[in-house]
Amino acid sequence: MSVSGVRDLADGGGAGSRTATGRCAGPAIARDRDREVCGDWARIGDRMETLSHIDKLNARFGIAGVAQVTAGKGGFPVVRVTSSAATGEVSLYGAQVMRWKPAGGEEVLFLSEKSFWEAGRPIRGGIPVCFPWFADKADDPKAPKHGYVRTREWRLDSLSALDDGSVTLVCITENDGGTRALWPHEYCVAYRITLGLKLRLELTVINRGKSPMRFEEALHSYLRIGNVEAVTIAGLDGLSYLDKTDGFREKQQSGEIRITEQTDRIYLNAHGAVEVEDGGLRRRVRTEKVNSATTVVWNPWSEQTAKFADMGGEEWRQMVCVEASNVQAAAIQLDPGEEHTMRVTLSTGGQG
Repeated sequence: MSVSGVRDLADGGGAGSRTATGRCAGPAIARDRDREVCGDWARIGDRMETLSHIDKLNARFGIAGVAQVTAGKGGFPVVRVTSSAATGEVSLYGAQVMRWKPAGGEEVLFLSEKSFWEAGRPIRGGIPVCFPWFADKADDPKAPKHGYVRTREWRLDSLSALDDGSVTLVCITENDGGTRALWPHEYCVAYRITLGLKLRLELTVINRGKSPMRFEEALHSYLRIGNVEAVTIAGLDGLSYLDKTDGFREKQQSGEIRITEQTDRIYLNAHGAVEVEDGGLRRRVRTEKVNSATTVVWNPWSEQTAKFADMGGEEWRQMVCVEASNVQAAAIQLDPGEEHTMRVTLSTGGQG
C-alpha cells in the first residue's frame, strides 16, 4: 500500500467547505496547503507572539460561529463545535472526542464527573484512542494501559465546516524521543473526526520506519445510556469471544447481549454493525465499522468501578463501551511505507 492515500484525511470536504489547515511533518498530509497557510501565518505573526498556545490555535484554525479552539478542563485545548448539525467537543489531549450531540437528539457519549484532568492521566469517557497496544502491554506490564497516545497532546492539522453543517478536524501524532523508549517504531497517526448528524471517525496509521511494525488499536467508545440493566446489544450473535473476566476463556455468544454483571469481552471476527438498544433513553445507538476485525464490549459493574478513583460509584449504570478495534490475534502488521485505516460511524435513532 502507498502512503499517498492519507492525503484525503486533510481534505476539507469538497466544494463549499471552509477549511483551516496547518503544516504536517508527516508524509503527504496537507502539504499542498503549506504555501497558503504560511502566508496567513506571516500576516498575523507579530500578534501571535503575544497569544497563548490555545489562542494561537484558535486564531489559526477557528471558524466563527461554528468551531473554536478553547481551554477546557485542566487547561487542555478543546475544539468546541456548535453547528446546525451537531454540537460537540474534541480534546487535543489524546485527540479524544468527549461530547457529541446530533441536532434534535441527546448527548451520546458518557463522560465521568470524576475524570482526571491532568497531564499524564487519561480522560475517563468520550472516545479514547488506544494505540499502539490495547489493555496491558504484553511484554511490559508497567507500560501505560491502552498505549500512550491518549495521554499526549495531538497536533491539530485542519478544521473544516461543511455545507451540511458537519465539522471535520484532523489531528496528528508521531513518534519522537519520548515514544521510542516505550515502542521503538517510526510512525504517523492521522485521525479524522467529523461531527454531524452522524459521528464519523477515521484512524490512519502509517509505518514510516524501515522495518515491519505490529500494533493494536481501538476506539474505546463510552456510550451514555439510561440504565445498563435495561440495555440490549445486538449484532454479535453466534460469534466467539474472549472473556477477560474468566481468564480469557473463549466462549460463544447466543442471542443479544444483556449486561447483568461485570462484562469485558473481545468478540472475534466481528466485522458487522452493532446496535445498543437503550430502554432508559428510548433510543438506539448504531456502530458501523470498516477494517475492524474485533469488537470489545465492556462495563465495569459495581465491583470494578469501586476501584476507580476517576469514576463515580454509580456511574457504571450510565455507560457501556462498544469498541471498534483490532486487538489480540487481529493486531495489524504494516511493512515499511504501508498504511492502515480503521473507519467507524456512530448514529442514533428511535427504538425498534
